[in-house]
Amino acid sequence: MPFNHLSRRGFIASAAATALTVPARVHAQNTMQMRVSFDDQKAIYSLIDNPTTRDLIFMLPIDLTIEDFSTNEKIVHLPRRLDEGGYAPFDDETPGDLCYFLGWGNLALFHDDYTFRNDLIRLGRLEGPVTPLLHKGEYPARIEMIG
Repeated sequence: MPFNHLSRRGFIASAAATALTVPARVHAQNTMQMRVSFDDQKAIYSLIDNPTTRDLIFMLPIDLTIEDFSTNEKIVHLPRRLDEGGYAPFDDETPGDLCYFLGWGNLALFHDDYTFRNDLIRLGRLEGPVTPLLHKGEYPARIEMIG
């Protein structure tokens, strides 16, 4: 009987300790930051933890090219397609979102309104204003993790 009592107490203590560490892990995931630097601009993104984001992080740091696309985004063509396991529909599109475009396999850095059409995986959100993304032109860009 005492053995079962200790096992139950040990199990409860272990479960409580696990429950207390989950918020710490979630907080750590929410603080993953990536910097996109081009010309004299810097955009810092808080990343979302999903398989697509982790695959992108695996290839960083990397030097690529950033360019304007349409009237609402900049794009970066990646050297290979990313794992698409992070796909999840969303309906809270916001300027400043960082997404992976499934059609071409590129990053989309939105600086204006856009609409989710089942073709994007959200990877993160811009910290601060979209001003750096309004800098027009095509430039060499460095993408790297920070912090």
